[in-house]
Amino acid sequence: MTAVITGWSTVSPYGIGQEAFSTGLAAGPLPTVATVDAAEPGAHLVEGFDIRAVLGRMATRSWPGVTPLAVRGGGDVRPRPAAAGAVGDGLGTALVLGTTTGSAESMMNFTRTSLEAEKPFYVDPALMPNAVMNCAAGQCAIWYQLKGPNTTIAGGRAAGLLALGYARRLLTAGRADRVLCGCAEEFSRARSWLEHHSRGEAPAVPLTEGSAMLLVEPAGAVGPGRTPLAEILAVESRVDVDGDVKAAVGACVEAALRGLDQAQVWAAVGSDAAVPVLAERFGAACSRVPIVPGDAGAVTAGFQIAAVLATAATEPAATGRLAVLTVAEPDGTVACAVLRLLEAAR
Repeated sequence: MTAVITGWSTVSPYGIGQEAFSTGLAAGPLPTVATVDAAEPGAHLVEGFDIRAVLGRMATRSWPGVTPLAVRGGGDVRPRPAAAGAVGDGLGTALVLGTTTGSAESMMNFTRTSLEAEKPFYVDPALMPNAVMNCAAGQCAIWYQLKGPNTTIAGGRAAGLLALGYARRLLTAGRADRVLCGCAEEFSRARSWLEHHSRGEAPAVPLTEGSAMLLVEPAGAVGPGRTPLAEILAVESRVDVDGDVKAAVGACVEAALRGLDQAQVWAAVGSDAAVPVLAERFGAACSRVPIVPGDAGAVTAGFQIAAVLATAATEPAATGRLAVLTVAEPDGTVACAVLRLLEAAR
């Protein structure tokens, strides 16, 4: 079974939707860096993202940042009812969302209230769902009435590629007709504090928030009026257990490219420790796609895929060639995906 990407959208510091992302990415560095702490380098925020203005007042009052980012990100690519001329939703549509921990801010605030209140159970029960890691995925499914499998993948910076691999397996196993697949990461003081105390001697990097969503379907099930953007050829993951992350990245890339012609790689996009490995192997292909700056956490790979698709849409030479996307998480998780860019990407 061949899985293809038939739609994508983002909520990013460039704005909401494909057009804002594509235009902002091509324009160069992000326009604003909001300072949140004098000791930190700031953050790339989704400027002007007002939950009530974007999603309405109903049921959104207590949502943490990661939930509205994910819900709004799915709005432009979600499966619509068959009567509207597109694909159906309901039982046939699964949702897979990549995350780091869900909303760290909600978890820490809820726990703090339990510790500081007169009694441990004097907490606001309406806030409890937000402290659960799969809150955003559940709210996406409820908002868009998706009744298929609903899964949260906690993988940090690798979450987007791990979610893509999971979506592909759901389709291969016949557990879903299509998958709304993506990843989301909020900015919060809790996340800033956690990153500050976990990066060790690594230099401080501005934190980036946002979401990226893909519609993934079997190639043979894409209806009229819609065309595939990219074919998912491989998704591989490894764990660095020897303290040699470059070797783990190399092995992961090698496995993902097995049986494919490396000379057909048009673009190679990586993060952190993956960059030098890709540069050594693919050379000029590493400079064809700009990346979203800052540490985007769980949405890192989602922004990578969006950047590849946005750039390929303006490059006729990309048609039919390969894109390699690789992420190396500091805890040792490594993931790699290979996409074949299709005619429709233009």
